[in-house]
Amino acid sequence: MKMQNQPFARRGFLRGALATAAVIPMGGALASCAAGGGSGGGSNATGTVSADNPFGMAGSSTVDAVIFDGGYKTDYVQFAANVAEKKFQGSTFKVTPSTAISAELQPRFAGGNPPDLVDNSGAQSIGISTILDQLEDLQGVVNANNYEGTKISDTLYEGVLAPGTFGGKVAAINYALTIYGFWYSASLFKDNGWTPPKTWDEAFALGEKAKAQGKYLFLWGKEAATYYQELAFASAIKEGGQDVRLNIENLKPNAWKQDAITKVFEALEKHIKAGHFKPGGSGTQFTAAQAQWSNNQDALLYPSGSWIENEMKDQTKSGFQMTGAPVPTVTSGSKMPYEALHSGAGEPFIVPSQGKNVPGGKELLRAMLSKEAATNFAKTKLAPTIVKGTVPADGFGSTALVSQIKMLDGAGKNVFNWQVFDLYGTNKDQLVVWNAFLDGKSSAAQLADALQQISDKVANDPSIKKVDIK
Repeated sequence: MKMQNQPFARRGFLRGALATAAVIPMGGALASCAAGGGSGGGSNATGTVSADNPFGMAGSSTVDAVIFDGGYKTDYVQFAANVAEKKFQGSTFKVTPSTAISAELQPRFAGGNPPDLVDNSGAQSIGISTILDQLEDLQGVVNANNYEGTKISDTLYEGVLAPGTFGGKVAAINYALTIYGFWYSASLFKDNGWTPPKTWDEAFALGEKAKAQGKYLFLWGKEAATYYQELAFASAIKEGGQDVRLNIENLKPNAWKQDAITKVFEALEKHIKAGHFKPGGSGTQFTAAQAQWSNNQDALLYPSGSWIENEMKDQTKSGFQMTGAPVPTVTSGSKMPYEALHSGAGEPFIVPSQGKNVPGGKELLRAMLSKEAATNFAKTKLAPTIVKGTVPADGFGSTALVSQIKMLDGAGKNVFNWQVFDLYGTNKDQLVVWNAFLDGKSSAAQLADALQQISDKVANDPSIKKVDIK
């Protein structure tokens, strides 16, 4: 369970402090792309703007980048820095790892000498609400050509800029892309003539087939019980449309009792009562439970994000052929197609306006968005970036990565994401509720009641600033 790769409280596409910034007015003038930006601009910050140097980085520049040293490490940024140094001979792109972004960099922001590029990620990321007016608008980066000569905006997947955009300002570009769905062993499914279920009725039929072979359809671990909340919420959004999401996100009364959500909860309850869930998940550590799926093959399906392959690479059966598929809808007449996906971008990169070399910070980010650097990330991390067309047909030997690209291509514009659980920090309370439900200790109706109480507690707390999510 990598901190920067988890849903809800453990990993959000939009952390609480980040999302709060969406309603905070921006202040101060933004620096131009060709200027150093802010009072911290140094003598090496300005140069001649050209097609090959769209931000006007001066020759023989020094660029200071501080990168969160988490599950993805920092070598992928160093790779891009090496690419940029080849393009800008005489310039130095310094990449410094950090595991405590806020503690290390907030004093630098306060002192007017922040780095030129920051990966504002991890448990100790800086709340963008506190520095929003000190950040460059990165729309100019998106509008620039990449190193291969293609406009960057034309190379990105649908909707990936939304998590870092506030009041029309692209304050952060989130680099890594996570796809959520069901994960399964393609080899096991092929051997048994099974296919991933497209509806909950098909899922139940598959659960009966699994039981006939002494297997389960699902399992879970106590710290990851809310992976089933992600599954249920995504399925309900696909069934009932975006209004289902918006009612939950905006803390509406009885939002957890919407018809689409009720039907998904009831479908899960049917599975629990039928014995399709492996018992004991609430007392099992989550990676141990996941190994029961990926190594022992006790269960057929596991709901998770695309980090699952890397997370379980040392505990996956040889020949498993890990593969992803979209989660089911309730009916074949759902408002969104079966192929619709919950997906979002993470690892938010920001360029402080008071950096000594603002053009250099943007240039390193442009290098990261090149096809060469994005391909390197996909190859070494077995995960896609927001840049399309960087994963070959064989997925660098990863069936999971191949399936992720297939899922994204199949979804097209039918991609959605949400903010609410990270925004208000409700995962801790929701874990208790979901563990009880999956244990068979509460009903679908009681699950909805408990989740509604958690939402209502946030909605009725005047000390919590609310965000109007659209």
